Amino acid sequence: MPAPAATEVDRPADRTADRTADEAVARTWTIREIADEFGVTHRTVRHYEELGLITPERRGTTRIYHRRDRTRLALILRGKRLGFPLEEIRTIIDLYDRPRGKASQLEYVLGQIDERRTDLEQRRRDLEDALTELAEFERRCRTDLDRLG
Repeated sequence: MPAPAATEVDRPADRTADRTADEAVARTWTIREIADEFGVTHRTVRHYEELGLITPERRGTTRIYHRRDRTRLALILRGKRLGFPLEEIRTIIDLYDRPRGKASQLEYVLGQIDERRTDLEQRRRDLEDALTELAEFERRCRTDLDRLG
C-alpha cells in the first residue's frame, strides 16, 4: 500500500521543524554570552582560543561563537573538572574530527578514564592515610597536654 500523500496541513509543520533545526545550528553566541553560560571569565575563553581549542569566527574585533565552539568549551571544562591536562583534552576533542570520529574518541577517553580513576583512587588512599596519621598525632598531642596540665 503506498504511503499517504502529505496534506497541506502536514507541510507547514515539516517546514517549521526544518526551520527550527536550521536555526539551532545557525545560533551564535558572543563572548559575554558564552562566558556567562559556562561561568568562566572572558579571559578564560580567550585563553582557550589562543591555545586553538576553540576557534570562533572573527568579524573585525568581534568574536562569534558557533555551536561547535560551545560544545568544545563544554568538553574542555568537563575535562578540567575531571583533572585532565589541556593537552589530553585537546587530543580527546581533536579525535572527534578524525575519520573514525566518535568511536576513536570514545576508545581513547575510556583509556584516559581508567588512568584518571586509578590516579584519583591513589590520591584518596593517600588522603585517608594522611587524615589517619593526623588524627593519631592530634591524639598524642592532647594526651601530652593533659599530662602537663
